[in-house]
Parts: sequence; structure tokens; C-alpha cells
Amino acid sequence: MKVILVGAAGRMGLQMTKTLEENGETLAAAVDTLGLKEGRPCHRDIFEAEEDADAILDFSSARGTQKLVEFALRRDLPLVIATTGQSEREKDIIAEASKRIPIFFCANMSFGVSLFSSLVERVAKAFPYADVEIVETHHASKADAPSGTALMLANAVIAARGFGRITGGAPRVCRQVGDVGISSLRLGERAGTHEVIFDTGFQLISLRHEAFGRELFARGALNALRFIVDKPAGLYGMNDIRSLRGE
Repeated sequence: MKVILVGAAGRMGLQMTKTLEENGETLAAAVDTLGLKEGRPCHRDIFEAEEDADAILDFSSARGTQKLVEFALRRDLPLVIATTGQSEREKDIIAEASKRIPIFFCANMSFGVSLFSSLVERVAKAFPYADVEIVETHHASKADAPSGTALMLANAVIAARGFGRITGGAPRVCRQVGDVGISSLRLGERAGTHEVIFDTGFQLISLRHEAFGRELFARGALNALRFIVDKPAGLYGMNDIRSLRGE
């Protein structure tokens, strides 16, 4: 499989390049506005990438979503979006484009996080009036806060309950029934840790997922690429891969 990798000079881009090569796939083209480290050739604009390819993988930032989708549509290529922080308008652009090409869009490329989210939903349904706080920790240079995964987990709680709102930051208003708080920490070189705490007043349940390194997300993105490369047009996510596994 020949892959156009967007965001190739970033931390995840460099890890993804290594993962593709180690697993017998081909980096058809590298794209990054900053240029690519380690002396590899790199396009600074995605529309410069004219190489033959089977799919596109995006590990850049949400700022480039519209241009990325336009390029994928022009080339008629499957697209895996591994960035977070898209606006509602950008999410609408992705959804509209998925009517013409297959798009895999997920806030977290870890299969374990997908299972983790399912567990969070089960606890939220069992204890709909518990206080809920999500504590997420990432490396010091991560741009967005809260993380896309934290927002995904918070929305999973709200959807399971059928009510509630996301709160966080400072100053925070007094907690109301149904609130899901998010606390974001940016420290050192943490790959990503998410803990969801349910407190009923009589007991506390804590669920936690910790990523030990970026290879986890690169392997998840590779699975997404291999899944979507021959799919019809549509919007896909980690739950689709889970259903194929019978889980």
C-alpha cells in the first residue's frame, strides 16, 4: 500500500514513517509545511503531491482539514484523519466528503481507547447521577486542551445518560447534576493518559487508559489504512474495525 502522509515532520509523522516501513508499506509522499527532518524529500503543500498512492493519512492539525479533504476528493483517494480539534463546520465538510470517498475519522487511533470508551458508557448508564471528572495528561507541547479523546469520552458519558454538559477550566461554576468535568495536564513527554472518575457519593469508580508511546497510535492508524483502502464511500471509525473483530 502506497501512502501519502500529511504532517510527516511531526512526532507522530516520524513515528508513522517508521511504522509504515517496518510493516512493508510504502511512503508514497511526505507532506509537511515545515519540511521533513532526516533529509527525506517533502512537499510543503499537499497539492504538490502528485505521486501514485492508495490512501492518505493525516497527522498534521485540524487547521488543514478543509484543504486535506479537497485534495482527497480531487484524487479520489481513501482518507484517514488522525487529527482532533475540528470545528463543527469542518466536521460537516468531512461528513459531506464521505458521500464520495471513504473516510476514517476518529479522535484516537488506539483500539484500546475504543474499548475503554465502551466501558465508560456502561458505567455512565449504571450510575447516571454520579459526579464525573475526566483527567487527561499529555506531553508539554500538545497544542489542544482538552484533548480530542477527553472530549470523546465526555460525550460518550452524556450520550449514555441522555443529559448533561461538559465543563472545565477556570473559573468553573458549581457542579450541577449531569456535568462532566475535564481537567487537562501538560507535562514532560507523556504520550497520553485518560482517567474517568465516577463518584456516586457512596462509592468511587475509576477507569484509566495509558498509552506508553506513540507507536500505539501509529499501529492503530496503520490498521485504519488497511481497513479503509478498499471500502466504498462512507464515514468510518474505530467501532467499524471492532465490529469486524466480533467485539
